[in-house]
Amino acid sequence: MEHYTYKINIYGVVQGVGFRPFVYSLATKLGLKGTVSNGTSGVEIYINATQLEFEEFIKIVTNNPPPLAKIDNIDHFKVDNLIFDDFSIVPSDGSGDKSVKIPPDMFVCDDCKKELFDPENRRYKYGFTNCTNCGVRYSIIKNLPYDRHNTSMSEFEMCEACKNEYNDPSNRRYHAQPIGCFDCGPKLSFYINDKKVEFSQDECLQHAADQILNGKIVAVKGVGGYHLVCDATNEHAVSELRKRKRRPSKPFAIMAYDMAMVHSLACVSKIEEKYLISSQRPIVLLKSKPNAVAPSVAPNLSQLGIFLPYTPVHLLLLEILKRPIVATSANLSDEPLCIDLKSLKKLNSIYDAVLDHNREIINGCDDSVIKIAADHTLVLRRARGYAPAHIKLPFSLPCPVLGLGANQKNTIAIGFDKDVILSPHIGDLDGIESVKYFDSNIRTLRRVYDFDPKIVIHDKHPSYESTKYAKENFTNTKAVGHHYAHILSVMAQKNTTAKVLGVAFDGTGYGDDGTLWGGEFLVCDYDGFERVASLQNFVLLGGEKAIREPRRVALALLFDIYGKDAINLDHPAIKSFSSTELEILYTAWAKKINSPSTSSMGRLFDAVASLCGVSQVISFEGESGMLLEELFDPNITDSYTFEVKENKIIFLPMIKEILLEKEPIVAVSKFFHTIVKMIEEISKLYPMPLVLGGGVFQNGVLLELLFKNFPDLLFGEDIPPNDGGIALGQVASMMKTH
Repeated sequence: MEHYTYKINIYGVVQGVGFRPFVYSLATKLGLKGTVSNGTSGVEIYINATQLEFEEFIKIVTNNPPPLAKIDNIDHFKVDNLIFDDFSIVPSDGSGDKSVKIPPDMFVCDDCKKELFDPENRRYKYGFTNCTNCGVRYSIIKNLPYDRHNTSMSEFEMCEACKNEYNDPSNRRYHAQPIGCFDCGPKLSFYINDKKVEFSQDECLQHAADQILNGKIVAVKGVGGYHLVCDATNEHAVSELRKRKRRPSKPFAIMAYDMAMVHSLACVSKIEEKYLISSQRPIVLLKSKPNAVAPSVAPNLSQLGIFLPYTPVHLLLLEILKRPIVATSANLSDEPLCIDLKSLKKLNSIYDAVLDHNREIINGCDDSVIKIAADHTLVLRRARGYAPAHIKLPFSLPCPVLGLGANQKNTIAIGFDKDVILSPHIGDLDGIESVKYFDSNIRTLRRVYDFDPKIVIHDKHPSYESTKYAKENFTNTKAVGHHYAHILSVMAQKNTTAKVLGVAFDGTGYGDDGTLWGGEFLVCDYDGFERVASLQNFVLLGGEKAIREPRRVALALLFDIYGKDAINLDHPAIKSFSSTELEILYTAWAKKINSPSTSSMGRLFDAVASLCGVSQVISFEGESGMLLEELFDPNITDSYTFEVKENKIIFLPMIKEILLEKEPIVAVSKFFHTIVKMIEEISKLYPMPLVLGGGVFQNGVLLELLFKNFPDLLFGEDIPPNDGGIALGQVASMMKTH
């Protein structure tokens, strides 16, 4: 049969996942000759084959790629005949437009884990064991293509044993870029009082474990940054960490050694277990068991965020400890994750010791967080293991687009043709260091992809740091509405091209009328939107202060209903203020002094939490909603009164009825059902696909009720519904639909 030369281009997550060794082994097995290489767009293959051989080759590549690979598309065509002596991996081509997808960091695979605990293996207890099927990727990449010289592993020259593995096609470390061992790879080090102690690798681990067992706090360098670690069963240690980190109540994440330990701590469904043991190793929110860990791990909450070890160092440490550990991000409030000793020193009043290593983190990356609601996956923070994210748009972009996201839970996105690349979670842009980190993420994506945006999209809020950054650094800018971006983000994920009814519920976002929106119903497509309904407006007494003090929101609503007489009510929200404060706040309400108007559903949650005596002051965003979830009783199905007038949902009748309720559980349960009724009422007026976007939809109770009532609703399961998805929506706003 006649032989031809075929050129094959494979696109997707195909670099850093063992694709070239896989192709080499397959071609050799099939007796084919040619070459495979990394390019700026993916993997490039030339083979000499008959038509039947070529079809068999493509079939196997398509149906059985390497475990960590994700193929988006395969192009192939015949070229002029080329002569090859054998099949080989050839040097990467770094020219051309860069569109290859950066592989995320992955957990340590079972084969490497087995070697880690095998006394006969040369990598026994080596804390940086990896192969083509696991280990660091995104966190060490400086540039594309993904080759060792383009990573922070370029600082480590391979020993002969590692070179032999790297160059052996039959070895699973064939072309594994982060390969190393005790002789040539990264090494652990240990610090006490910021002074390095000369320990062996084993001693570093043992002393870190000893510190933790003795109730101390240890900063442990991982893949994308440091964790602050302590014994999760030691109440003194956990409460001390809270005190030092100035984190009064926001839950800490727990790392458990294995699934047996997870089951001892929490109730786990099959789908939750699937995510826990997945190669991404996210933090999964689970229903906790009584007295499983110290009370201060997650105060007043029945959920624990638990994840499994994803590096050899974690496994080795937990093998010694044999107990769950708190593993929370090492950062100061409003600052990015610490990724080196210099940045970590800011936290030296928090930690007692440091377990460090000398592999440079190029790209910081926090842990991903998910929860399961109504059998649907809800990504709360998309980062390590899942990022950078790659989204295919339903329409093409007219030019390269940069989306700068919002101010909270920021991510950035670059878009070209039909592709969007969304950065890992960056965080809140509330400080100088956070803005620097934001800038470094922009520079990284621009450098790696040789990306030059022709249009830069920012939020409409003039005070957002991302907006200021756009204005200061680019001239080709465009503002896109916050809540419109929320809905577009979901539409882009779901490849929806129809006109939809978008429900955008969040804390606050800048509205087209200059007020703070957050309880919006928008009829949308990619060409624009119409605001067809929203919550009635109310005021935030003290502006930003009201976000941290639900009682201020509740007080404003009580003033709306009772005027100044509200001051005399016998109610927890009223009693939480002094008489002087009440007089001042009434004047502020009456004269609209530092009392911006809002239609925010997130702030309505806060008000209800205050009115039910659940929380008057909170220490982290979303705390009220989480506490209300705790009180929900599924056996209560009634709802409260509201009405729709001139496109406004008038909810003050509901507030009056809540005030008459004696049991907080009843009030909270009926409140959740009332929100569902509000959405039902508006959706009857606009019979079209229903799309949910915004941080309020992180609430598991609300999501379960909505999926029950609207089984076909559209919700972004892969990208956070909170502001972590705004950048995607911003880029999607530039799509050509005609």
